[in-house]
Amino acid sequence: MAGSLVQVDTETVTSAVSSVTLTGIDSDDVYMATWVDVGSVNDNVGLYVRVTKSGSADTTSNYDLAFKNLRVETSFSNTGNTDEDKLNFGNMGTGTSETHQGIAYLYNFSNASEYSFMTIERSNLMADPNYLYGQVGGAVHTVASASDGLHFYISSGNIASGTFTLYKVV
Repeated sequence: MAGSLVQVDTETVTSAVSSVTLTGIDSDDVYMATWVDVGSVNDNVGLYVRVTKSGSADTTSNYDLAFKNLRVETSFSNTGNTDEDKLNFGNMGTGTSETHQGIAYLYNFSNASEYSFMTIERSNLMADPNYLYGQVGGAVHTVASASDGLHFYISSGNIASGTFTLYKVV
């Protein structure tokens, strides 16, 4: 059936880890990555993401992103960065219910002649001050080479909890 999801890789964090890597992209299909209830050991830290090449995170300064910030405590705004060494998917903390969740659709990842790019929808609840924060946008890894997954990590400290899953859209 068209539009079905086939799970490729998943990891559930139940004790602190430095990072989570999801791999298994091996075709030109669209893939979808999800992260749910991601929490951090440290307060006020960013959730960072890199693409993987042969299972290893690509740390080159070839990441561009643009988001529309959807916030309840202030007006909407735009965020954009170019030539970064990672994608910043937003901050989170250690307060009650301060978790991060999102969905990214991955395109051209297996194509060695194209840039890997993604569309992203993500949200998190901040505790101090208490507000819901979301972003909608996209990102691109500006290197024409095959990517096989995503590498998630925290700007400082460890990932305390969360479920990360990679699906193939068939």
